[in-house]
Amino acid sequence: MSDFLNLTGKTILVIGVANKKSVAWFTAKTLEEQGATVLYSVRSPARKASLEATLAGKPVFVCDVEAEGSAELLAAEIRAAGYETIHGIVHSIAFANYSEGFKPFHETKRKDFLQATAISAFSLVEVANAFKPLLAKHASVVTIGISSLLVTPDNYGYMGPIKAALDSASRFLAKSFSDHSEVRFNVVGAGPLKTSASAGIPGYLESYLYAEKLTLRKRNLATQEVANTAVFLLSERSSGLNATTVTVDAGLGSNFFDKEIVRLTMRMENKA
Repeated sequence: MSDFLNLTGKTILVIGVANKKSVAWFTAKTLEEQGATVLYSVRSPARKASLEATLAGKPVFVCDVEAEGSAELLAAEIRAAGYETIHGIVHSIAFANYSEGFKPFHETKRKDFLQATAISAFSLVEVANAFKPLLAKHASVVTIGISSLLVTPDNYGYMGPIKAALDSASRFLAKSFSDHSEVRFNVVGAGPLKTSASAGIPGYLESYLYAEKLTLRKRNLATQEVANTAVFLLSERSSGLNATTVTVDAGLGSNFFDKEIVRLTMRMENKA
């Protein structure tokens, strides 16, 4: 059988593995199934310890992107470990401080917005710059975004603008890197997923169930489907895609006027 994706023997860094429900984990697992060598980066020693059984025998590094200089340190540690060439990077990192509960967007605190921006968006820029000397000429960098940057869900708050910044940063990195290489930068725009991170978003369950009714197939995304798209973008088979967001939402974004949703909404309106 031919190796269609041609990932065998490639070295891919996956940043952001949190647990077995995370997009990063599904992506890493699929990459290994395709013959790639996966380097894992986790946020803290505590996270590394919690994943000890899951990642036993695999190369695992610690990098808290909130700390300035952490990306450069990660690149140096990976090079010191004997990995001279990186063929791809998966950036699957997001954080928002909802410790005080949900607040209207206009009440967003500066410190929360800036912290979330540094971790969720600007870290992509820092990682790209730190790993520039290690990236193969045709390397691929993939980050995990959201399926629509135009909708304004109440319970997503300030992460909407930050995900927009991540999307834009990916395109600008693609342009910037084009001066000296053919490294590609793309975004997987994922629809709602059932992950541990999403569970921390206030009111997420109702939004998730609503989104499911809007998908054309009436079934929400599996995390594996998002991972599959990320793996494709990491492969040479996606060489024509650069500075692009690939939307993976099972048709949700095209189905705002689903007849069932319209019917149920109007029925409730008439009862009110």
